[in-house]
Amino acid sequence: MARASSNFVCQSCGAATSKWSGRCESCGEWNSIVEEEPLSTGPAGKVLGNVRGRSAKLVDLSHPEDPPPRTACAISELDRVLGGGLVPGSAILVGGDPGIGKSTLLLQAAAAFAKSGLSVIYASGEEASAQVRMRARRLGLEQAPVRLAAETNLRDILTTLEKEKPQLVIVDSIQTMWSDNVTSAPGSVAQVRAAAHELTSFAKSRNTSVIMVGHVTKDGQIAGPRVVEHMVDTVLYFEGERGHQFRILRSVKNRFGPADEIGVFEMTGAGLSEVGNPSALFLSERGTPAPGSVVFSGIEGTRPVLVELQALVAPTPHSQPRRSVVGWDGSRLAMILAVLEARCGIPFAGLDVYLNVAGGMKISEPAADLAVAAALLSAREDVALPPETVVFGEISLSGALRPVAQSENRLKEAQKLGFSTAILPRGGKAKAKGMTLTEMPDLATVVGEVFGAG
Repeated sequence: MARASSNFVCQSCGAATSKWSGRCESCGEWNSIVEEEPLSTGPAGKVLGNVRGRSAKLVDLSHPEDPPPRTACAISELDRVLGGGLVPGSAILVGGDPGIGKSTLLLQAAAAFAKSGLSVIYASGEEASAQVRMRARRLGLEQAPVRLAAETNLRDILTTLEKEKPQLVIVDSIQTMWSDNVTSAPGSVAQVRAAAHELTSFAKSRNTSVIMVGHVTKDGQIAGPRVVEHMVDTVLYFEGERGHQFRILRSVKNRFGPADEIGVFEMTGAGLSEVGNPSALFLSERGTPAPGSVVFSGIEGTRPVLVELQALVAPTPHSQPRRSVVGWDGSRLAMILAVLEARCGIPFAGLDVYLNVAGGMKISEPAADLAVAAALLSAREDVALPPETVVFGEISLSGALRPVAQSENRLKEAQKLGFSTAILPRGGKAKAKGMTLTEMPDLATVVGEVFGAG
């Protein structure tokens, strides 16, 4: 039988080629392509024609089934992101930047689930057991009934799990796991794929929940092949700035609950403490409203969150004006600037534009368009909005304003925090008793009536 040819796989993005090259054509990384042996293949020349397998079990779609049981812990923000608690047999992948607090969060979660009655094993491939115990002592968790294992050999870990039969396993991290049936270094694409497959299969076959920690690339994506994210049931990203105390646990995939749900934590000396009302925390440092400051009422998953958008517009000393964005989409900012100039007659040529979402939040929904435009106009015209005003709405390329979903929830959250006025698109069905709603048909009306410009 002819020997199967090996593949050359990029260790950054997972792209496979038939020959080696110094630079990956998919992601542009240099010296990231490594030769890897192919995974085992079936016997050559055999087809399925005369080989009969077992019949698959068929179930009617209308067959009633109870929802999967869940185990909640004392960390309500984590339970919210998971969809109400931990589902038995689920595979969860948690990614985040180095030093952001992934190990701290999962050690606290392991202690919380253990105290709720689950049998928990924490397998660390990056730290010794003494280091994990030292962190637990610092967090006040040294008495938690959690068993530790400092091991990187995947076969040994699975053998231990078969013997101990835990209900929850935390693997920190998947990039340090080494499978002896794959001839490549730990952390390579083949090793990560094989380790994730083995752990996910173990979770499904033994009804054991498995939480895997994944490193991220410089682009913020979980390192390794994207097939790992397709294998697991839930993908969580732990976000935040190192110099800021806020941390956000965001669900980008969840087969047992809503996606795009967030949990907000605050990094303290005693570990991560959950934030029950993130809107009040994000607005706590707002101070006196200044030109360029606008409060936006957004929706993250199922919860409304109020954040402050800050804009600064200044003359540029360069031939090409700068457009700097933190926490929002830069291409959408370019679109808003183009609509302001083409439909409202507000030029931004020769002006540097800086936009920042306060508190380390990242906003992706189009409902922030009107708040961004209001912040830019406020900074350019040097006019501050009233402190009790909240803004939201989507802007079309024609300059018209479109209503957004869950407007009433946005207004209720704003009213709960003391806001009495809202600027929003006309045509929606939002109502808020006790609030003054200023409904606008298009962006030109906002420019003329609110800022007196244009």
